[in-house]
Amino acid sequence: MQRDPRAFLWDVQDAALSIQSFINGMDRDTYLGNAMVQAAVERKFEIIGEALNQLSKLDPALVARVPDVPQIVAFRNQLIHGYATVNPGTVWNIAQNALPGLIGAVQGLLDELGKL
Repeated sequence: MQRDPRAFLWDVQDAALSIQSFINGMDRDTYLGNAMVQAAVERKFEIIGEALNQLSKLDPALVARVPDVPQIVAFRNQLIHGYATVNPGTVWNIAQNALPGLIGAVQGLLDELGKL
């Protein structure tokens, strides 16, 4: 049975909002010193990348409306397959600078498409 495309968008939104919750009130140094939060944030980024990758197979036109999907999927692949080379500072920067735009784009699509 094929999954509803909105479910993938919801997964992205949920994971992104979780990341924001995990790092709320932290500065970069606090984040870099907290391995547990780093692991949680990286896991949620993996979910975001995988959900968008699956959505790209199911509904390419819809996923094309989400910014930077190829880079997001590539980041997911680095987290999974190149875990030893992941720079926590880079993860922090992505969470701070790219995540708000992704949340806004996905929320707009969810609003447009309606509830599951």
